[in-house]
Amino acid sequence: MKRIVAINASPRKMWNTDTLVKSAVDGAKRAGAEVEVFDIYRLEKFTGCISCFGCKLSPNEGKCVYKDGLSIVLEAIRNADGLIIGTPNYLGDVSAGFRALYERLIFQSLTYKLEPRSYNEKKIPILFIMTSNAPEEYYSYGGYDKMIKSYQETLNAFVGNTKVMISGNTLQVKDYSRFDWTMFDGESKKERHEKVFPQEIEHASILGEEIVNNPW
Repeated sequence: MKRIVAINASPRKMWNTDTLVKSAVDGAKRAGAEVEVFDIYRLEKFTGCISCFGCKLSPNEGKCVYKDGLSIVLEAIRNADGLIIGTPNYLGDVSAGFRALYERLIFQSLTYKLEPRSYNEKKIPILFIMTSNAPEEYYSYGGYDKMIKSYQETLNAFVGNTKVMISGNTLQVKDYSRFDWTMFDGESKKERHEKVFPQEIEHASILGEEIVNNPW
């Protein structure tokens, strides 16, 4: 049985990112995988990389030695056959929780040698889900596509082949009338959430199956 790790790197439970990650989890389970799920913002206190370089010294080359709330997540990923991770787009980047995990996940694999570049000899497929208030068509002229590509290429190199799913123009709140947000049309947001978001939920489920049955 394949083991998949799924991570919700959004502080909001039961909203867009969490919903899509859970749908991908359902797909992976339907394909017969054992799935371990983590909510980044509900772990014990954690931090990004502290640059202690313990992961560069024997006998811990390639393994983060700092002990905090992310330690169990890093260990689970090390033993997994695939990774599902979702983050909201905050200020044109990933969430702080995602970034902390990303630093720890990538830096432990860096050898600082010409060859080999990575300590990680076990590559696993990754499904990287990003949700955002900005519509997907904004990504190309807003520079978000370059940000996504940078994360994707680094994950490809040090963790495994990464497939990206973007859900844009998402519903941020249930009642837009509570806020003086003149940039948004709350009704059109709700309409998209009712008509388009269910299709994205289904797509995430299909990708969850694929990461088990037909990994990229």
